[in-house]
Amino acid sequence: MNNTLFRAIVGVFVFGFVSLSASGQTQTQTQTVSLQAELLKDWIALKESMHKIASEMPAEKYSFKPTDGQESFGERTVHVAGANVYFLSLLGGSAPKPTIDPKATGKDAALKALDDSFDYGAAILKQQTDETLMQSVASPPKFMGPSSRARIISFLVGHTWDIYGQMAVYLRLNGRVPPASQKM
Repeated sequence: MNNTLFRAIVGVFVFGFVSLSASGQTQTQTQTVSLQAELLKDWIALKESMHKIASEMPAEKYSFKPTDGQESFGERTVHVAGANVYFLSLLGGSAPKPTIDPKATGKDAALKALDDSFDYGAAILKQQTDETLMQSVASPPKFMGPSSRARIISFLVGHTWDIYGQMAVYLRLNGRVPPASQKM
């Protein structure tokens, strides 16, 4: 095949590929995206991940601490619940705020607190719109400075994944495999 013919064939192929890619991008770009819907979807998935990891630890190991200076597995679980409720309450809304007892660190109580906090978050997120999520929170924590409602949610997601990582270590130190690492 001569060089000119080869370049022509490659040119047609590349043009066709680029045209198809561009049309696919146009379709993707014209789809409506909702910040509120995306945050809610991720929040619900995070609840499932946290419930699974918290459920994996046997009840008798909820008092386990890797070292004396660290919180127990149950305390870490309830810490997530308490942080969720505190930060979510900054967003306003009419959803009833659950009461989290930071001393109730047994498995059943900790799982209930965790689930209640995520259900509260889902209710708060359902009351938001893309516009309200971009509004400033009246009294954000000083360490965060001025913050939108979306930033508060983003902070909570990051905080929760941080604790998830700690909980995975606690499980492994007790001979357990975190749910996300289990073979299906």
